[in-house]
Amino acid sequence: MSTAVTKVDESREVSAPGQSTSLIQVIERAATNPDVDIEKMERLLAMHERIVGKQAENAFNAAMSQAQSEMGRISADALNPQTKSRYATYGKLDKALRPLYTNNGFALSFGTEDSPTSEYLRVTCHVSHRDGHSRGHHIDMPADGKGAKGGDVMTKTHATGAAASYGMRYLLKMIFNVAIGEEDSDGNQPQNTITQDQQDALDALITDVGANKAKFLAYMGAPGGLAYISEKDYARAMQALEAKRGQA
Repeated sequence: MSTAVTKVDESREVSAPGQSTSLIQVIERAATNPDVDIEKMERLLAMHERIVGKQAENAFNAAMSQAQSEMGRISADALNPQTKSRYATYGKLDKALRPLYTNNGFALSFGTEDSPTSEYLRVTCHVSHRDGHSRGHHIDMPADGKGAKGGDVMTKTHATGAAASYGMRYLLKMIFNVAIGEEDSDGNQPQNTITQDQQDALDALITDVGANKAKFLAYMGAPGGLAYISEKDYARAMQALEAKRGQA
């Protein structure tokens, strides 16, 4: 029985590139030995995978830090006619950010999935790095075709496209922690939101009537939390919850 494999301390976490190289050399030598303990061989391979994975994660984090250090505040280049607010388009963000994140080894791949919330679209982004580590991100966007006042302003096809476009832009900003130089609320986030007392009242009523908080927030167009409910929608929120009590 060869002792080459047994000389490696499997309890020790190895992360330096040189140690990884030494371990793979041990594995290669062991693989040529017909008497090698298969179970030990499998544990060595698993250890090597952990080492390589950790190295890739460290490289990902270092590259993310470097990329963000090169990214400055981006100015708004478009106006939302409904809210009169300015925002940075995806094209503006992409032009400023793509050269920086690709130079640091990142690639982004966007997609969509079914959202657990009715009439929402889940927009996904897979962030991969050239050293092998990757991370997934997602955001659920309304795709009901409703406008700021609750009326139908889009077809379902248009609403889906708009939700995907908004989601891509928001994810791009969030992944790289990008700040916009001017107000960026074209997604119709309310300017005047409910007070803390009103939030507390709604929270208590949600518990009292046994409502599903996540579904309620989605219904109110405030998936981020009660703090995002518009002041003008407070009465509607209370009425909706009281109606839930009547259905119990």
